[in-house]
Amino acid sequence: MSQSSLDDDELFGEAASEMRSDVEESLDAARSELPDSDDVWETDADNVLGVLNGLRSALDAGEAEDHLRDAKKWFTMGQRADAFDDADDLEEAIADLEELVEEMEEAADQVGDLTATVPDLRGSLDEAETETEEAEDDGDEADEE
Repeated sequence: MSQSSLDDDELFGEAASEMRSDVEESLDAARSELPDSDDVWETDADNVLGVLNGLRSALDAGEAEDHLRDAKKWFTMGQRADAFDDADDLEEAIADLEELVEEMEEAADQVGDLTATVPDLRGSLDEAETETEEAEDDGDEADEE
């Protein structure tokens, strides 16, 4: 084997190792950008709308999505180049993190729907209450006559 091919093999091995390291670093960075579970669970809002707005903000994956994208990019490149001896752990970690981010996005969408619905519902309930009070007042006036 020529010196050139040995160097190429060594370089490829180094590149594969660096690629794996890049994937792992991106996964770690993505995990570190996720909100703490307490941020999603606990609140100090005064009303339901405040709770919903706080929850929607807490469910924002932020830069975790960017780091996950980087991890997937480097993983895909390494996988296609057949650079990884064993990449099952990376593939599983990416899939798990991707599923978590998708769950957060779905939950944020549901919270967004509630955030839009609850004020309308409150307005409708206020209106119904006013109509009930007016009807009772009309009934009281009729009784007095």
